[in-house]
Amino acid sequence: MEFPIRPALARAVPTLPTGPGWHFEIKLDGHRMILRRTDDGVVCYSRTGRAVTSHWMDLAVPAMALPPGTVLDGEAVIWHNGTVDFGAVQARAASTLDRARALAARLPATYAAFDVLAHPDHGGDTLAARPYTERRTVLVDVLAAIGPPLQPVLATADRDTALQWYETLQPQGVEGIVAKPGRSPYPFGGRTVWRKIRHADTTDAKVVGSVGPRRRPRRLALLPDAESRPRLSAPLDPALAARLGALLADATATGEHRTATGETYTGLVTGLVVEVLAGTGRHGTLNVVRAR
Repeated sequence: MEFPIRPALARAVPTLPTGPGWHFEIKLDGHRMILRRTDDGVVCYSRTGRAVTSHWMDLAVPAMALPPGTVLDGEAVIWHNGTVDFGAVQARAASTLDRARALAARLPATYAAFDVLAHPDHGGDTLAARPYTERRTVLVDVLAAIGPPLQPVLATADRDTALQWYETLQPQGVEGIVAKPGRSPYPFGGRTVWRKIRHADTTDAKVVGSVGPRRRPRRLALLPDAESRPRLSAPLDPALAARLGALLADATATGEHRTATGETYTGLVTGLVVEVLAGTGRHGTLNVVRAR
């Protein structure tokens, strides 16, 4: 296993998947972190692969109790007054080293682990290739011997229970649910295996462009109400893409454009407005529901 790894990502969907084999975890709004126990110490990596250990020593020090060769995936979260405080996480991550230490003393972090990718007693780094259900069992067993602040996230194989968590735990900072196939290996760098739903509001967005073939676009460039810069939607469902493609077939193209984050799309002159589910989290994923 080469470090930093490319962590698995989840694709936003409007509803939880149904059918056998799915497992569900609560999603906490924190700082994505790969935690690696080496022979010499602990290294914490951000989602982008940057080493951030010095800002999260309140997690790195207790992680020394893990055996060398252990690699975990999870979120660094900070609880404040009974709820997850993402603002406190942002402040810690963006602070100077001295400030980070002061913040840690006042609001210590918790590591909400949702996967184990390597462990010396369970096949080393081949563990990542084993099914999610096996990795989850290893994760729970390993962290039971460690205890807080390293803890496994809540998980269930019962969809109704997951929906109950989704509907009742938002006040505590649970921003959604992640669904994972029980038989799947860890999907390094992928966004096609895991699914996520977040608490979201419906809003309107003007279509200003598309990505992919005009008659079957893969994504739309959208300008939501009250926003000044376009953003790309989540990947479109094939049936919805076909319906929207028919509405965009005669739109005039204005060349290649870029969103504020650097993603490219073909600009279109169109009066089409779509209804989207706009995530309330910081990522603001735009899932297109239908054309207005």
